[in-house]
Order: sequence, then structure tokens, then C-alpha cells
Amino acid sequence: MTVVDMWFDPKCPWAWNTSRWLLEVERVRDVEVRFHVMSLWLLNQGRDGLEPWYERWLSNTLGPVRVLTAVEQKHGIPVLRELYTAFGNRIHHEKTPIGPDLYRDALVELDLDPAFAEAAESTDHDDALRSSHHNGLDPVGEDLGTPAIHVPGPDGTVNAFFGPVVSPVPRGEEAGRLWDGVLLVSGTPGFFELKRGRTGGPRVD
Repeated sequence: MTVVDMWFDPKCPWAWNTSRWLLEVERVRDVEVRFHVMSLWLLNQGRDGLEPWYERWLSNTLGPVRVLTAVEQKHGIPVLRELYTAFGNRIHHEKTPIGPDLYRDALVELDLDPAFAEAAESTDHDDALRSSHHNGLDPVGEDLGTPAIHVPGPDGTVNAFFGPVVSPVPRGEEAGRLWDGVLLVSGTPGFFELKRGRTGGPRVD
């Protein structure tokens, strides 16, 4: 069993697609996925030259990651995995506005204390958030964001990389073949980048 760690910001549609792809990979490869929180708000804090639309987009991203971090601190990674799905379904599929109602509804769905929603406005878990954020992104380097994935290499060292950025979500054996290819290229010494221009936005259907 290969344990794969992925860092996500719940508002990022590309991370959502990658996370759903990894769940498909679990079905067709000997893989277990663990999800962890990072923050696009934290990543871009203090940066100059952001596009105005992106600054607006980032404005409500801190609350959700604070709630998720608070729940992880109390209940652990397996519960975080389920809460990410509950958040993501509401954000990406139901188009629910990000805010207290979304947090409470997702928490209640999983029989968690709805009072965790109050963490969105608290700094109590910000140190834990920063720690998770840096644990995921620092090994990737170059200020890259989410999705960030860590896979143990054959010698036990961490193979950390950004991506894949994919839309729509590959399913079944197609997901497995992409996984095989990602492991091949990312595990090649000296391999750094393979990229092409996007032809559209993320499909999350």
C-alpha cells in the first residue's frame, strides 16, 4: 500500500478535481490517500501584482481552511477527508456561498459540532494551519500552490510535486493510467516540468 498525501484549499476547483481523481486511483491501484489543508490566502499574503479578480476570489478563502484545520486538530485526518468532500460538494457542485451556513450544514452532515463554524473567524488554529501549509508546499518549491502531492520514493525519500491539473476528472482505469504516468515522470531524477496551455476552465461534473 502506497500512502499518498495531498494538500488542498477547499475553494480551488483544480485541487478538487485532483482530489476526486486520487479517490478514483484508490479504486484501481494499491493506494491510500490522505488529505491535508493548505491556504491560497496564506500563499498569496503580501504578494504584489495580483490580478484584481484573483484578490476578490481569495477574499473568502481563509474561513473554510480555518474550520477544516480546527476539525482536523480535534478529530484527525480521516474526518478531515470526509469534511473536505462535504465542503467541496457544496462549493463546487451546489454553488453554495462560502460562509457560516455552508460550514454548519457540512458539519451537521457528518454529525460534527456545528460550533466548529466559529473557527472561521478565530486565529486559534492558525499556527497549525501554517504548519500544514508549509509541510505540504515547502518540499515542492518555487511558491507553487495546490494541488500539491507527496509520494514516498523507492528509497523512502519524499517525491513532492505540484499537480496534476486535469479536467474533467479521469475515472476508473483511465485514472490509474494517469497515476502510473505521473509516478513515472515525477520520479525521474532531474525531471522538473511538463506543461501545455489550458483550453478551458475546470469541469467539476
